[in-house]
Amino acid sequence: MTSNPTRPSVGLWELVRYFLRLGSFGFGGPIALAGYMQRDLVPRRWITTEEYKEGLAFAQMMPGPLAAQLAMWIGFIRHGVVGASLVGIVFILPPYLIVVVIAAFYVKYNGLAVVQALFYGIGPAVIAIIAISAFRLARTTVERDPRLWIIFAAIAVITFLSRTEIALLFVAAGIIGIFIYAPFWKSKRGSAQSIILVAASAAQISLPRLGQLGAFFVKAGAFTFGSGLAIVPFLHQGVVLDYRWLTERQFLDAVAVGVITPGPVVITAAFVGYLVGGLPGSMIAAGAVFLPVYLFVLFIGRYIVRYREHPTLKGFVKGATAAASGAIVGAGVILAEGSIVDLPTVVIAIASFAGLQAFKLPEPVIIGGAAIAGVLLHRS
Repeated sequence: MTSNPTRPSVGLWELVRYFLRLGSFGFGGPIALAGYMQRDLVPRRWITTEEYKEGLAFAQMMPGPLAAQLAMWIGFIRHGVVGASLVGIVFILPPYLIVVVIAAFYVKYNGLAVVQALFYGIGPAVIAIIAISAFRLARTTVERDPRLWIIFAAIAVITFLSRTEIALLFVAAGIIGIFIYAPFWKSKRGSAQSIILVAASAAQISLPRLGQLGAFFVKAGAFTFGSGLAIVPFLHQGVVLDYRWLTERQFLDAVAVGVITPGPVVITAAFVGYLVGGLPGSMIAAGAVFLPVYLFVLFIGRYIVRYREHPTLKGFVKGATAAASGAIVGAGVILAEGSIVDLPTVVIAIASFAGLQAFKLPEPVIIGGAAIAGVLLHRS
């Protein structure tokens, strides 16, 4: 049997080296990282255009950080379980190490006036980034369907008024999406997520602190629909309101660190974990938040690609993503109350929003400028 000369081929270690570089220097958030993969891998004939589109569709339809899921998918279709495992590790490891170093300095020097001034400016910029993220996610998923806008608005209002984020509402929104787009089908996916939710919630109640941390981030990773910042409402609910592991100020700083570092935004989990439980906490939190993504790639990915046009699946994703967009808005308003506190922070927030929306500046540039503004404007 002769081999097919048109079949894409890439060695395992070539793929590993590429994703190590991307994890180390890939700024710009999930959409930018996915774009880099298309730009770099398709012309090299490491994957086909169709394989890239299938992987992107899978990553968009499943919960979890889009860029990490797409990277693991590419590793999986080329080199199976080993490929998915190694690609996932090297893609996540560089930003993880950067975040741990930042967290160590943060814990040691947070009392310094200059550190407080830096994050005084960074906080409003993060609010602007969250607002833009929610708007873009809603615009691309909710579109002009008034029924989805109702879900979006309802979840935003519930999140804000209750000061909490309820994970089961995402499942409920997905089921509503099924009734809207596929009223005669029954969903198995919502049931699977409900099992994850119940199991993780039970573990959170019964385990010691590090165990609770791991169980919480497994649940967060399993419900992060839409974009990396969709994890913000989950994290705020758990680490600030339920367990009181972090203050509002520390939480906002954690989100900022996730935004300014390369790689997936949900690496924020490592920063939170470090503040809660030191180095072991950071390892547990980072591993737990990416575990559902890894398992989805290995066991569900091929079926999602095969049935991605099924009305049930599409309806669930539409409903759950509309809910995720609304939860981001609600959580963003809550966080804004603690970070936009005076005229300078209002100015920083407006300038950051303009820089992102009008001038299309990269998020790390916005954060850097806001940090400088914070040092100049902060009154100790």
